[in-house]
Amino acid sequence: MVRNYLIVTASYWGFTLVDGALRMLVLFHFFRLGYTPFTLAFLFLLYEAAGIGANLAGGYFASRFGIPRMLAIGQMLQIAGLLMLSALNPGWGAVASVAWVVIAQGIAGVAKDLTKTASKSAIKATSAEGSGQLFRWVAWFTGSKNAMKGIGFFLGGLLLDLAGFVHALWLMAALLGIVFVAGLLLLPSQLGKAKSSKTIRELFGKSRGVNLLAAARIFMFGARDVWFVVGLPVFLYAYGWKFLQVGAFLAAWTIAYGGVQAIAPSLVSRSTDGLSREVPAARIWAALLAAVPIALAVIMNSTDVGRPDIVLVVGLALFGLPFAVNSSLHSYLILAYAGSEKAAEDVGFYYAANAVGRLLGITLSGVLYQVAGITGCLIGSAVMLLLCSLITFLLPQNADLSTARPASV
Repeated sequence: MVRNYLIVTASYWGFTLVDGALRMLVLFHFFRLGYTPFTLAFLFLLYEAAGIGANLAGGYFASRFGIPRMLAIGQMLQIAGLLMLSALNPGWGAVASVAWVVIAQGIAGVAKDLTKTASKSAIKATSAEGSGQLFRWVAWFTGSKNAMKGIGFFLGGLLLDLAGFVHALWLMAALLGIVFVAGLLLLPSQLGKAKSSKTIRELFGKSRGVNLLAAARIFMFGARDVWFVVGLPVFLYAYGWKFLQVGAFLAAWTIAYGGVQAIAPSLVSRSTDGLSREVPAARIWAALLAAVPIALAVIMNSTDVGRPDIVLVVGLALFGLPFAVNSSLHSYLILAYAGSEKAAEDVGFYYAANAVGRLLGITLSGVLYQVAGITGCLIGSAVMLLLCSLITFLLPQNADLSTARPASV
């Protein structure tokens, strides 16, 4: 079991490294070509929108055909998306170029979410020592994955400067090809295979815990991406930061965020039932998280801020601590709430909600920055986090209530 967990984790590291680099490559390359903040956000819309269906389908098919097959399909699609982007012709008009990039990003979005759902489901399938081990494994997997994404952000900016857009995409496709072959050779084909839902109604018949946690996840990740995806990078660049510097900061933030996620079990009081202390902890950390963008919006809106770029960077560094602990708690709670027979489907449903949140955040990131600047992005983040905090207070602490399915299903 430990061997399979380590193989899945390493496989997802390689995928996430490429995915993070791709985000920076697309953002910086097209910003340098003169695209507006709203257009930049539009480039990522299909990437996130496609993830909604991909997570639902990924959970279903991982249960039916096994986790390794879904990992392989996700990696193959990502390679196809990278090669499609590399075929972009500089001589095409703006409309054709945007359409090509949006479609390629959509393929990459499906790839990311198929791979993520399969990988997270593998933790439930390989963990066999109760909630303590489950929380530790989830925290380490999620934290190390985000650290790799941070390295990918830095790598994307570096490759754009050193190798150029097209050659960087080819190098990333080659790296992912190695990961793809290794996964096929090392993972047992039946890993995670279980009973799958027979109807759409059964597929969406989730427990109260899963439904509420999915709703909280929408607003939590929307609150991050409303400033993270477009607003912050464009704001820092406008203040004279170079692409590599912006990529380095986003990388450092994500790596630190991943590090905090990995140690989250040591920051949270544990319970024998896996819920009675963990759920109240999620409520406290959600409230702390909501306070950060509120304070930042007030400070950034004042007229006597000498270096708003530095204030923003420091404030968002502080934002990373409660966000990381919240994210790690949520990642654990979805597996604690998930039914053992259909864990992959529950995880897929939850990450479909995550994709909805990211889609909402990305859209607002471009719109709010173009209309109200970085302060507008921070206000949008604060509103979504207040909603997330309110929903978190409704999460069940009783294991029977949290996993019970609707009677009609």
